[in-house]
Amino acid sequence: MPIKKELLEILCCPKCKGDIVLNESEDGLICYACKLMYPIKDDIPIMLIDEAVKIAPK
Repeated sequence: MPIKKELLEILCCPKCKGDIVLNESEDGLICYACKLMYPIKDDIPIMLIDEAVKIAPK
């Protein structure tokens, strides 16, 4: 089950409080400002800074 649009609208990056977007494979939420991806496991976004994965700059 994909992340609902309503949930995406209220979620923000826990580090910078900026916008996040769903990645193309729909297995993570990306904050381009912090260059972090927060994983989605079992349809639950893991919004912990320590669990985030660094991504290459866009």
